[in-house]
Amino acid sequence: MSKEERQETLKNLKESLLHERALISMGGSSPSPGKVRGIRRQIARLLTVEREEKR
Repeated sequence: MSKEERQETLKNLKESLLHERALISMGGSSPSPGKVRGIRRQIARLLTVEREEKR
């Protein structure tokens, strides 16, 4: 995955995380309870890869 693809994926994941958190804060429940956790883990993986490549 190229740096540009990772940046785009990271942007999309952050938007979906924001959307999920908005749903939860409005009193609705997320369609799948583990979705927020999964999105956060995917973001962390991408950020880890970016930091490793900077070394």
